[in-house]
Amino acid sequence: MSQSVDRALTLLGSLGDGPVTLEQAAGSIGVHKSTALRLLRTLEEHGFVHRLSDRRYRLGGRVLSLAQRALQEIDVRQVAAPYLAALNERCGCTVQLAVLQDDEVLYLDELAGRWSTDPGRPTRIGRRASAAGTAIGRVLLAGLPPTGAAASSAAASGAAADTLAAELAAVRHRGWAAESAEHREAVTCVAAPVAGSDGRAVAACAISAPADRMPSAELLRLVPELLCTAEAVSLAYGGSPTPRWCENRCGARPAARASRT
Repeated sequence: MSQSVDRALTLLGSLGDGPVTLEQAAGSIGVHKSTALRLLRTLEEHGFVHRLSDRRYRLGGRVLSLAQRALQEIDVRQVAAPYLAALNERCGCTVQLAVLQDDEVLYLDELAGRWSTDPGRPTRIGRRASAAGTAIGRVLLAGLPPTGAAASSAAASGAAADTLAAELAAVRHRGWAAESAEHREAVTCVAAPVAGSDGRAVAACAISAPADRMPSAELLRLVPELLCTAEAVSLAYGGSPTPRWCENRCGARPAARASRT
């Protein structure tokens, strides 16, 4: 690797801990102040470094814009796939991944459970469903900024709006949602959010099973497994989830997040 490139990248990494003086910058890469100054000025010209009024240097806006672009290009379905497969194998239930799109749930992935014996049963991948009327949708709605969640509640009418608002508040507090045979398909379901870099839900994963095979109370015992998986996917995606993960369930490690930054 070019020595100058290596020094510049090392210097950028040190700025991730906060603003530094010229002397500190030179010390972090083991060079004379004149060499560090040339590197800092070059990085500043390209927007990667910003010089403060007190003559310290911090990361520039270009770093943020590139980071945001990189995150947008990460395919959450691809990141989640191995974790969903492991969850499906452990619990034997149907596992799904979905996002919120145009106030509806859009299913990105699904792995059939052991009770899905009908080979002709259509997959949910690519299908849409009511956000307010599904556990996976309510998790996504609860993860919206306050104005977005309020707008979703306002879309309902009267008592229904109040009920939805209360349910979203409860989901937000406990970190997961549940449903029991609320649709034409008699299924029970629990869902949890996948967090993005700002801590908000970018997707949600769910476990579901036929209500006659797995009652709600039995499915609720799998919530720790679900939260573990959602946490692992969030970390692998580069997100900042609420700490609920448990490495002896899914094998995830916090270091997985570092590999994406």
